[in-house]
Amino acid sequence: MTASRGKRLGLLALCAIGILLFGSLGAWQVQRLGWKRDLIARVDSRIHAEPVSLPPRAEWSRLEPHDVEYRRVQLHGHFLYQHDTLVDAVTELGDGWWVLTPLESDEGLVWVNRGFVPREQGGSIPGTQGKGEVQVTGLLRRTEPEGRILRPNRPEEARWFSRDVQAMAAARGLGEVAPFFIDAEAQPGSNEWPRGGMTVVTFRNAHLSYALTWFGLAGLCAAGGVLVLRDSPSA
Repeated sequence: MTASRGKRLGLLALCAIGILLFGSLGAWQVQRLGWKRDLIARVDSRIHAEPVSLPPRAEWSRLEPHDVEYRRVQLHGHFLYQHDTLVDAVTELGDGWWVLTPLESDEGLVWVNRGFVPREQGGSIPGTQGKGEVQVTGLLRRTEPEGRILRPNRPEEARWFSRDVQAMAAARGLGEVAPFFIDAEAQPGSNEWPRGGMTVVTFRNAHLSYALTWFGLAGLCAAGGVLVLRDSPSA
C-alpha cells in the first residue's frame, strides 16, 4: 500500500466516523425535539386546567415528577406562619426572596410558595397574620434539592438558594412533608406582598437548530468523502 493511498483511506475513515457521529447526534436532537414539544403541550394544558385535589398522601412516595409537575391543584388548610422560610430569588421584579410556608392540610404538611418579596423589605414578611383556614390554588412543583450550582443551601445559617422541601422541613423540625411544593397563584386584585403567580413556565426549545447543525456537519463529512474519492487516481 502506497503512502498516498493509506492517507486517502485514513481520510475516508474519518469522514465515515464523522457522518456516523454527527448523524447520530442529529437524530438524537430530533428525538429531543419531539419530547420537548410534548412537554410544552402537556404543561400548557395543565396550567390552564381546572384545579384538582392534591395527590393522596398514600401516593406521595410513588409520584413521578413528569406526571404531576405543573398540575393545577387546590387545597385547604392552615398556614404555619412561624415556619416561614425565605429562599433567594431573582425575578422580573428584581432580587428578593420566595416566601415558603408549610400548610397543614388534610393530606399532611405541604410547603407553599406564597410568592415573592423584594429585597428592600429587609427580610420582613408582610401578610403573616391570621390563623384561619385558607384555600390555596397553584401549580404543583418538584422539590429542588441541595441548592444552585456553586451556591449550596446552608440550613445551619438559614440561607436557602433552592426550594428543597425536605431539607427545609428537617431544619424546622417538621417531620414528614410532601415531596413537592405548591407555587401559589396571585390573589385577584391584590398588590400585597408576597406576590404570587410568578411561576415561569417557559421552556427553551432549540433542538431543531441543533439537529440541523449536526446534520449539516454530517453532510460536510459526506461531501469531504466524495472529494477524496473523486481525487483518487484510477487504478
